[in-house]
Order: sequence, then C-alpha cells, then structure tokens
Amino acid sequence: MTDYRIQGATGEWEVVIGLEVHAQVTSKSKLFSGASTAFGAEPNSQVSLVDAAMPGMLPVPNKECIRQAVRTGMAIEADINKWSRFDRKNYFYADLPQGYQISQLYHPLVGEGSLLIEADEKTGIPEDKTIGIERIHVEQDAGKLMHDQHPTMSYVDLNRSGVALMEIVSKPDMRSPAEAGAYVRKLRSILRYVGSCDGNMEEGSMRADVNVSVRKPGEEFGTRTETKNVNSVRFVMQVIEYEANRQVDVLESGGTVDQETRLFDVATGTTRTMRSKEDAHDYRYFPDPDLLPLVLEDDFLEDCRASLPELPDAKRVRYETELGLTPYNARELTAEVETFARFETLLTAAASAIGKPETKVATQVANWALSVAPGVVKGLGDEANLSNSTPEAQAAILAMQDKGEISGGQAKEIYEIVLKEGGDPATIADAKGLKQVSDTGAIEAAIDDILANNQDKVEQYKGGKDKLFGFFVGQTMKAMQGKANPQVVNQILKDKLG
Repeated sequence: MTDYRIQGATGEWEVVIGLEVHAQVTSKSKLFSGASTAFGAEPNSQVSLVDAAMPGMLPVPNKECIRQAVRTGMAIEADINKWSRFDRKNYFYADLPQGYQISQLYHPLVGEGSLLIEADEKTGIPEDKTIGIERIHVEQDAGKLMHDQHPTMSYVDLNRSGVALMEIVSKPDMRSPAEAGAYVRKLRSILRYVGSCDGNMEEGSMRADVNVSVRKPGEEFGTRTETKNVNSVRFVMQVIEYEANRQVDVLESGGTVDQETRLFDVATGTTRTMRSKEDAHDYRYFPDPDLLPLVLEDDFLEDCRASLPELPDAKRVRYETELGLTPYNARELTAEVETFARFETLLTAAASAIGKPETKVATQVANWALSVAPGVVKGLGDEANLSNSTPEAQAAILAMQDKGEISGGQAKEIYEIVLKEGGDPATIADAKGLKQVSDTGAIEAAIDDILANNQDKVEQYKGGKDKLFGFFVGQTMKAMQGKANPQVVNQILKDKLG
C-alpha cells in the first residue's frame, strides 16, 4: 500500500494519525440524572441538581446509556468488559460545576475492536484497511461557555452538563487525511445504523480530537499534538493536512514539536496553540466513590446483541452476493441509514409493480436510486417537490420502463412531471404522449421509407460497413419522434438488412 507522504527538504515524512471521537449517546436523559438531552432548548433549562453539582446530590447511572455503548462496542466487534468502573478526572473550568468529570480511565466499558475502511480510488485509498480501536469509555459531557453574549462577561450554559458521551479511541493506525476521513464517515455510519448516536456533527453530537505526529518512514513515533473538538469530516482532514506540514516545517528548521493541545480555526484552515498537553496523572484520576463498579449480566449482553441491526459491511456483502449489485453501488447504497432504507423500500415496491423477484430488479432500482432520480431532482432544483416522489410513483415508472412501454428518456420526463405536479405516472404518460411505439407495423413502415431513400448506404452496409447500422437506428428514431421501442427497431432492421 502506498502511504500518503509529505515531501520535505530533507526527504519524505510519514504522518501518523489517531482519533478520539466523542459521540453523544442517544438517550432521552443524561448519564447520571433525569434531565432532558433535547437539542436547542433555552440555556440552563435542562439542568438537574446533579448536573449543577449541588451538595449531597448523588449520580445514578442511566441503563440506556450503558446499553447503547455496549451495542456500539459489539458493532465494531470489540471486547465487552463485564466489569468496569467510573473514575473522577479532576480539573477546574467554569462550565464544569463539580470540579471533576466522571469518566473511565483504568477500566473502560469496551475494550479493543476494529473498523474496516474500504478501498476508494476517488479519495485515494487504494485498498481495504482495518483500523484498530483501543477502547470505548463512557463519560459525562461538560457545559458550554458563551463568550459573545456580553461585552465583558462570559455566560455559562449547563444544558450539556452531564450528557452521556462515548469516547471512541482509535489506535494510531491511519496514515493520511483520506484514511482519517473514511474512518470518521464509517464510524458515523455504524453509530447511526446502531442508533447509539445521531452523528450530527453540526449540532456537536459527534466531534473528534485529532492526534497528529510525523516521522521519517520506519522510525519511532514523533511527538504528537492534539487538536480539539473538530466537528466535520472535512475539517478533520484539513487539520491533519495543515498540522502535518506545520510539524515538518518545524523539524526541518531545527526546532522541536511541542506536545500540546491545539484549536482549529475554520476561517483560516490553520491550528493554533491552546495549552500545553497535560498527561493523565495531572488529572489526579481516582475511582469515583459515589458509584459502584458496573457489572454486566449475560442476559443483558444477549439482549444487546440481539437488538443489533444488519450492519454496513454485512449489508454491503449481501447486496453484492444476493442482489448482484456492483461493489460501487453496494457501497454507495449502504453508506448511510437513510440511503439503504429508501433503496430497500423502493426495491420492494418495484418488485411488486414489475412482478419479478427483488433479485431480478435490484440493479435497475439501484441505478435509478443512485443516478437517474437524483439527476432529475438536481436538474429541477427548487421546482422539485420531494413529497410527490413516493416509492409507489417511482415503482410505477420503473414498471413501465421494464415492460418497454417507455424509454429511459421518457422515464425521466414523467418523473419530472411527478416531482413538479404530482399525479399517477401511467396517466401522465398517456396524457403527455410519453409512451414508446411498439406497433411493428408503424415502425416497419418508417424503416421501409428510410431504406428506400438510402439505398447507397444499404449497399455499403451489406458490403461490410457495420457501423452504418447505427445510422439506420437513428433515422428510424428520428422519424418516430423518439418514441419507437429501440428493441423492436433493432430487430426489424436486422431482419430487413439481413
């Protein structure tokens, strides 16, 4: 495998990347309290006495948060630790009322797992690669400081305080921005399949801390920096690109890379120093005295495993082997929850409308779902009313096309009308004259005229100029105003030209 390299003045440099992804657990209440986790509420309207760290308030673990973290671990084939423990991570900040965060350092809920990123020539990943995952631990989120609400003061919003997070820590196995981007996309896809996180990076429910170092190929790992709270795949890749080149410049100018925490400036695409990087012992971790260890029973684990859906890799393989889809189509259709859900609903509707098994129409439906339909929607822009694009309407169009009643071009025209105006596709096809002519008599008459008026080309064709066959097809379709069934045209021409 050819790794991404940075060409410096002193030769090639290799980039070493690890990611710590913080994913907000899907649950109606927080990790240790009953306060709501709904996004967008008024500041400090979703704060319990536990979240505000009032004296004497004791945390009580939310079983659903633990369940979702375990299911996530199972989805990446990780070790699930039946015995785990919460620790206090001590630090002081205005949005952390307790003066510590409840996390898991020494005994996490989920141990080692892995995640497969697929080869993709478009993004520069030449072959499949497995990225190791070191651990998933559960912890509570901090609040939020708002610096733009007052000219001289910062406001504190504790709505996020105590929200359950899964910190998913990769091994330093990635070697390019493209691999890191693919890893985040795949992890997000798995979380959304499982339902353990909505993956909405814009709302902050999934964000990444990006660890980057550089080294000469084959040498020991270099000093890494950590860029905090990066909230999009594109920004993760930009951080790696900028930070790796910055570190190479520092080292090649005789300097040393400081182990530090950095922030990403979206406006400039650069990183800047936030603070020197504390090591774990600076946080004075110790077991939380208010929480007993978590002990998971076999029945609980069995229920978690039984609740898992078919995951992206398994679905992709099934699409290829059982439905006969190309690897590209299978990958595109399984990348996101909404995409495969729409495809499978349309596949069922189309198979019923066409009257064939799903395996026989899957390729036709996949091409429509990935290429034809999105192209029509994009072409219409604001004119497209997607509420008209029901599975039944699309299936009716595919059924007419499968029966040879309409051409591919006519299918697009009918779909445009459906999107703009609604209505029954078959009725639209009749009313607008958007049906192919399969009447052999009419087609044969048109062909006879064309052959009679082009005797010289007929002789040339019979003399070995096979490419002229396309000329005759084109003339016939022109004469029939594009409505002739191409299969019927081809067959009649072959019979008449010998």
